[in-house]
Amino acid sequence: MANLLGVALFALAILVSVSLHEAGHMLTAKAFGMKVTKYFVGFGPTLWSFKRGETEYGIKGIPLGGFCKIVGMTPQDDDVDPADEPRAMWRYPVWKRTIVMSAGSITHFALALIAIWIAAVSLGLPNRDFPTTEAQIRQEPAVIALSDCVVPENAPRACAPGDAASPAAQAQLRDGDRITSINGTAINNYGELLVALRGLKPGDNAQIEYVRDGQPAKTSTVLAQTQRPPLDDPKGTVAPVAALGVGLVPTTPTRVTYGPVAAFGATADFTRELAVGTVQALQRLPQKVPALWTAITGGERDVDTPISVVGASRLGGEAFANKAWLLFVTLFISLNFFIGVFNLLPLLPLDGGHIAIAWFERARSWLYAKIGRADPGRVDYLKLMPFTYVVILIGGVFTLLTITADVVNPITLFPR
Repeated sequence: MANLLGVALFALAILVSVSLHEAGHMLTAKAFGMKVTKYFVGFGPTLWSFKRGETEYGIKGIPLGGFCKIVGMTPQDDDVDPADEPRAMWRYPVWKRTIVMSAGSITHFALALIAIWIAAVSLGLPNRDFPTTEAQIRQEPAVIALSDCVVPENAPRACAPGDAASPAAQAQLRDGDRITSINGTAINNYGELLVALRGLKPGDNAQIEYVRDGQPAKTSTVLAQTQRPPLDDPKGTVAPVAALGVGLVPTTPTRVTYGPVAAFGATADFTRELAVGTVQALQRLPQKVPALWTAITGGERDVDTPISVVGASRLGGEAFANKAWLLFVTLFISLNFFIGVFNLLPLLPLDGGHIAIAWFERARSWLYAKIGRADPGRVDYLKLMPFTYVVILIGGVFTLLTITADVVNPITLFPR
């Protein structure tokens, strides 16, 4: 039930975002004097509407987005009343049209920035200093987390009958203990713990000094056996090595909470990283299509494959059910930022396509004036329709692939 509630809440958040996107177009168009005749949330049959001034507002039956109708978006619009011609959008200066067409994406960016700032002062943002590489992990203090057993092979899996018990647990060590010495060798970090264990053999007795709650203590245990590659060559040949049956508990916090003022700087840093990640994700989209097809046809779903609104809502539901509030908010932030960037791509029918054409017209008019030639006028959108249909077709196929993958083989972040 909690999962379904989370899915519904996340889907509602997406619908609100898209509705505000369209409101951005509408409000800026009205501010410049353009005529806006319709603003609706949803598509399909009208459930409820009212008219205020020259604009009809309402809700339609299919809650999968929204739209607003601005009179004369292109010179080829044939439904413009002659009385509205002076207020047709295409007649306005290019900078005004740019603001109107980019207002949707700006709204998404604003929602993302506000959500990041709120997360920074309440939930905390991911700590940029948290160890992620092997080198960083080995520099962490040797604060341990006990394993349930020692898996004899070099492959992570659940414990099975016959697996050796954790030597650390048999020595009465506990989660959070910090190992300071093994057989007289000082241990200053997790990397030195690994080196010390590689210097011993399975079955050797290990004299362990550790600190618990600030108090030093000693214990001993017999080391178990597992298989590992050399420490300096993770792809090298695996061989039997001694195992203590512990993992690392990073002492560096995973997230940092900021004050209201410092949160602005943290928001800027997080946004910069998000922008880089979004551009990289867009660049990887074509190469991820085969992975989506593999997931649909029964293969393993790569967690790095794109997701649809359906997949994002499912992940939002998981996050809500598991009280992973930062993940819930981060999904909302990432989706808004991605939609904002994607909509600015210079392709019709995206907003960025209209912006690109407006500036192309402006540049072409300037160039022709410089060389003494007559202004060629406006771009004929009708001639661009074949390219527009291709973009719509590719986008439709890609959307269908992601939705299908999210239904038949969804990404899950929490064990079931």
